[in-house]
Amino acid sequence: MSNDTTRTKPNLFEYIGYCYGRRLPDSMRDWVRNDVTSKGATGRMMARVLIPALIILAPFWLIPTTLYVHLSMTVPILIPFVYFSHALNKVWRRHILRKHNIDPGLVDELARKRDAHIHQSYIDRYGPRPDSAPRGSHDI
Repeated sequence: MSNDTTRTKPNLFEYIGYCYGRRLPDSMRDWVRNDVTSKGATGRMMARVLIPALIILAPFWLIPTTLYVHLSMTVPILIPFVYFSHALNKVWRRHILRKHNIDPGLVDELARKRDAHIHQSYIDRYGPRPDSAPRGSHDI
């Protein structure tokens, strides 16, 4: 069993628990960081919200009726799931990082790398930001 503490990737049951709120062992921090901050993290998080919604809505499609009625029963319920999973995506990813004792600012890591040249251009043109200015989550 000592092998379990050194694993760097979760098994199926740990992964399902992680997807829906459980904390993974510290040996998997790099995997968690990569899962939450790498390319495609937004899509993965939205899929994790969509799967339970589809499980809840699937029985509506067993009712014998027309396609129009099926769509009118499920789409109005599904739209808020998709909308809120996108709107709260960064909040949820920051929560996961915080829960695993990882810097929550890493959520914006790709955007900071992508926009670094814009910030550098601003600094070159107008000078660095004064130390007295308040720093926000969008600052580099």
